[in-house]
Amino acid sequence: MKPLETVTPNCWAFLSQPMIAPTGFREYDARWKYPSEINLPGMTALGLGLGTQMHARGIAPVIAVGNDYRAYSQEVKNALILGLMQAGIKVLDIGVAVSPMAYFAQFHLDVPAVAMVTASHNPNGWTGVKMGFERPLTHGPEEMAELRDIVLEGRGVAAPGGSWEVVEGLREAYLDDLAGDFRLSRPLRVVCATGNGTAGAFAPDLLRRIGADVVERHCTLDYTFPHYNPNPEALEMLHDMATCLRDNNADLALGFDGDGDRCGVVDDEGEEIFADKMGVIMARDLSGLYPGAMFVADVKSTGLFASDPVLQKNGARSDYWKTGHSHMKRRVKELGALAGFEKSGHYFLAEPLGRGYDCGLRVAVEICKLMDRNPDKKISDLRRALPQTWTTPTLSPFAADTQKRDILARIVTRLEEMTETGGTLGGRPISGIVTVNGARVLLEDGSWALVRASSNTPNLVVVCESTRSEADLRAIFEDIDAIIRTEPDVGAYDQTF
Repeated sequence: MKPLETVTPNCWAFLSQPMIAPTGFREYDARWKYPSEINLPGMTALGLGLGTQMHARGIAPVIAVGNDYRAYSQEVKNALILGLMQAGIKVLDIGVAVSPMAYFAQFHLDVPAVAMVTASHNPNGWTGVKMGFERPLTHGPEEMAELRDIVLEGRGVAAPGGSWEVVEGLREAYLDDLAGDFRLSRPLRVVCATGNGTAGAFAPDLLRRIGADVVERHCTLDYTFPHYNPNPEALEMLHDMATCLRDNNADLALGFDGDGDRCGVVDDEGEEIFADKMGVIMARDLSGLYPGAMFVADVKSTGLFASDPVLQKNGARSDYWKTGHSHMKRRVKELGALAGFEKSGHYFLAEPLGRGYDCGLRVAVEICKLMDRNPDKKISDLRRALPQTWTTPTLSPFAADTQKRDILARIVTRLEEMTETGGTLGGRPISGIVTVNGARVLLEDGSWALVRASSNTPNLVVVCESTRSEADLRAIFEDIDAIIRTEPDVGAYDQTF
């Protein structure tokens, strides 16, 4: 077999030899541009490596495998399955799915492992795999590094016993599990937006099952994504949801990303409620039902999880942890938390609410339940009841995958030096710094600024929050951006605010 680095697109070896860019193995899943960074033989090598890893870790050789609705996902999944079978793994193929349906399949079919072929919210031209052995967890950095080395060093081992079986009925079982016996007792008109992604085959039906009056927005599956990339963290999708809500006099709008594990919310006034603020609204409600509950928030999230007076009154406890669905799932499980909230729109609802994995559709049901428990309130009332803060969207300046971690390390060093020497952001002193995931720089009044490296795409991530005003928010951002701009290889932001 040729060395991986000698195989390039549009050559003879490309047809039969694996080509795999090492940068595709990320902290908690794998993502590549397809086919320029990984080819079909490369995906088969990944499957062989994943199966080898299962044997090495003593995992029973059975795995549930699904794929999202992209033009090329079926062929990518088939190549992955071929490699798993070569490794002696029994593959249960659940077909086209959202990621949380694949996680659900682990429980429903009682299998130890899962592999979901999806690029999540990345644009077309990307593919990838979300995988895990210990339900409801998915691979973290240790497991991903181990898998990377097995694959890139050619240590995949063929074994007998591999097989492939198509499993029918998972979609209905998944929707039945989500809806349960809950039915709305109040009228609720809901805009359901899926950006023509895979969730369009699930979310509208689910919301109708629980009694919502559903207004569909771009719910027809179309892998060209003719309107916008399905990403409920992006302002383009949120603004479109708000427009549809106003045009249809709806009570709220719920939007889902390309593989259905994230949920975005727009309230009845057309205001976008970013997922961390929606998490505080949910935590307020849930901490009333479960006093003393523990909640985990990622480092991009609002400081209200620690300072909100209602959460404090209900004895709620909070923990800020690393961004990333695998990191958050593990932290929720480790702490026995009731729920975890990530600013990107991942929610992790543990028992008795859910099984601990991120599922945008389960969150949609829980939001409807929250509204049902507050029949005299609109969701805008619940938003306005929160202490006011001003927050940027998640901003993503370009930084190459091969450079972003070194760039971040230098920025963190500068910010640590500023913290030690009495530096300021937005004109006031830095009171502390949290470096569990990049650097979250804390100011004395609860305002903060974060810079970290994206785990999935070639960019840094920047988020700021002010407890004072929009002008103060911009001052904080301008100061943190000036520090970032000392790095000449950092490019433009993907959006402004």
